[in-house]
Amino acid sequence: MDQSSTPLFTALRRHAERNPLQFHIPGHKKGRGSDEEFREFLGENALSIDLINIAPLDDLHQPAGVIDEAQKLAAEAFGADYTFFSVQGTSGAIMTMILSVCSPGDKIIVPRNVHKSVLSAIIFAGARPVFVSPVRDGNLGIDHGITTSAVRRALERHPDAKAVLVINPTYFGVCANLREIVDLVHSYDIPVLVDEAHGVLIHFHDELPISAMQAGADMAATSVHKLGGSMTQSSILNVKGTRVNPHRIQTIFSMLTTTSTSYLLLASLDTARRNLALNGRAMAEHAISLARYARREINAIPGLYCFGDDILGGEATYSYDPTKITIHVRHLGITGYDVENWLREKHRIEVELSDMYNILALITPGDTKETVDALLQALREMSETFYQVNEAKELVVKIPEIPQLSLTPRDAFYAETESVPLAESAGRIIAEFIYVYPPGIPILLPGEVISQANIDYILDHLHVGLPVKGPEDPSLNCVKVIVEETPIS
Repeated sequence: MDQSSTPLFTALRRHAERNPLQFHIPGHKKGRGSDEEFREFLGENALSIDLINIAPLDDLHQPAGVIDEAQKLAAEAFGADYTFFSVQGTSGAIMTMILSVCSPGDKIIVPRNVHKSVLSAIIFAGARPVFVSPVRDGNLGIDHGITTSAVRRALERHPDAKAVLVINPTYFGVCANLREIVDLVHSYDIPVLVDEAHGVLIHFHDELPISAMQAGADMAATSVHKLGGSMTQSSILNVKGTRVNPHRIQTIFSMLTTTSTSYLLLASLDTARRNLALNGRAMAEHAISLARYARREINAIPGLYCFGDDILGGEATYSYDPTKITIHVRHLGITGYDVENWLREKHRIEVELSDMYNILALITPGDTKETVDALLQALREMSETFYQVNEAKELVVKIPEIPQLSLTPRDAFYAETESVPLAESAGRIIAEFIYVYPPGIPILLPGEVISQANIDYILDHLHVGLPVKGPEDPSLNCVKVIVEETPIS
């Protein structure tokens, strides 16, 4: 196939150049009906291809023209049998993966530190999650992925699972041995689903971790927008092999996708694919080189540490993506949250994330030595400001045992509920999500039995000001639990 072609984007440009009279949505009609300031800022070109699924432009829900051709080009570029474009982000692709293989009551083996879209899909499907604990890094206070041995134990206990989901790479860029995990799961004839949200570049450079398609996984949800140059909310779902049904995947994708699909997002996927297919190795090489430079310089700054090859060697740390710059800041005597705010306020620098002990900065093909040097200069100034001024806090990252799952998440989510004080909720079945950051692992999911250890853990983190997400009561004074029938005496 001709990877230099962009069938969808080219069709959009030709359609705009024809300048047809539009008596269809969107109602702004090439921007003429838009707010003037917005129109001038965004530009006529963008607004001229903000179109809808009219015949010349194909239909994402039943592609048979230029979208179909664009998706086939993407499949070839990513080493897949089929590729589906998503305008619902990687969340939509992840939910499609799970809903296409799980029915009510089915088991699915998943890491405990999954993205919330996985848990949403489990609720929608009525599936029963079998959780596997990720490996905790006691030096950094972060979680890595799940290991082959942990997956083996899960499969021995639950050989009837319908799928195994793996995160590769993690948010921090670390990978277990994905090929080994895939081979193990396939020996049970079970499909492997991969959350590859943070791994679009790994397809295009042999010094980066192996991709899901290279490892033989059955499906992988990949965020092209995060690192590959497409627009925010545009992602792909890659599919390979015969353990999953591409026709069912298309049906589920269509059920989850708006009928008013954004052609701006779709065109950005088409053009990002072209750029990656033709220039992906050079793009990745550029980012890797800058990241290596940044890592060397950061490790020379007093009070800072950025892991590299030294992290390798464990079962959960088989390989890593060097373009993810995880900076451990505990020895400055401030938290990662403090660092994020300081960089924003003092240097107008925004990082990808922060937790108690780290910040994460992404080096992408869009960076230059100048942008990296600006970050390095800010970090040097921060070290001079805080190092050996504040006392470095002891690294303490703990999490309660995974609670007992009493009901499927869907049954709990839709059950009759009541609100009770968190402090008095021990022994009750929770009906909502509670996440505590750090480290980002869900503490309680619908259907799990609340323990006193869960309550103490949440209250301890609230006491030190860490954000809690998920519950309807943002103060977390109360939580939603399932109504229990009063015994008849």
